[in-house]
Amino acid sequence: MLPMCRRIALYGKGGIGKSTIASNLAAALAGSGLNVLLIGCDPKADSTRNLTREGIPSVLETLARSEEVSIQNLLHTGDFGVSCVESGGPEAGIGCAGLGISTTLEELTRLGVYDMDWDIILYDVLGDVVCGGFSVPMRKKHVDTVYIVTSADFMSLYAANNILKSVKRYSYTEKPLLGGILHNRADSAKERAVVQEFCRKTNSAYIAAMGQSTEIRLAELQRQTVLKAYSDGAAAQAFLELGRRMAGPGQASVPTPLCPQDMDAVGAAILRLLQDEEAGE
Repeated sequence: MLPMCRRIALYGKGGIGKSTIASNLAAALAGSGLNVLLIGCDPKADSTRNLTREGIPSVLETLARSEEVSIQNLLHTGDFGVSCVESGGPEAGIGCAGLGISTTLEELTRLGVYDMDWDIILYDVLGDVVCGGFSVPMRKKHVDTVYIVTSADFMSLYAANNILKSVKRYSYTEKPLLGGILHNRADSAKERAVVQEFCRKTNSAYIAAMGQSTEIRLAELQRQTVLKAYSDGAAAQAFLELGRRMAGPGQASVPTPLCPQDMDAVGAAILRLLQDEEAGE
């Protein structure tokens, strides 16, 4: 047990691997003996799939078909005892995606889920849509620390910079929110250098570099985490180490997001990287 519950949110551009990291991180933390709640805040409702094998009913789906909503039909137990919730969202092209998050947090509060004996509450939040609904975990003070998942791809860093603007807005001197940057698909020293420079310029800690992994890809195809499918592998050990680091108190900061001109400079650095790779340097 931890002295107090750690409330962590992972944000990032869609498709960056955020949900894969969230599910594996939840498995690593729960496998270490901690009581973990994973809340998927993405309309695709796929944050918990690798822990439950099949998709679980989302909060919005449950509310739509039942007037009587209980903790038992919102929380679903996955591998390693992780408690899983999916907010869900409207059909494509209909309604507001952020509404699912707002409704989910309201229901969890009403039912007393946040008052239960959690060590870790982990949110997996879509981060490339500029919508107030996706900032609710920060705005309503449901999180203590925000980590942003990115690669060295320009659009991923562009989304990360936009997320930093929200983190800055909802941080204050006594309670900074930014835990740091998780660099996914960090497959070369030059890519790491690009993201590390982005971190330096934005006052963001470079927390971890995670390269492409065959173990992770194979586990995903089996709808499992690497902690379940390849528990002795390098990827599983990396998530265990990341979990130990993120479960600790850590150091948070108030970020300094980049202006458009500075983001253009980031794009120029990525262009040079790609040109060097093309030239075989």
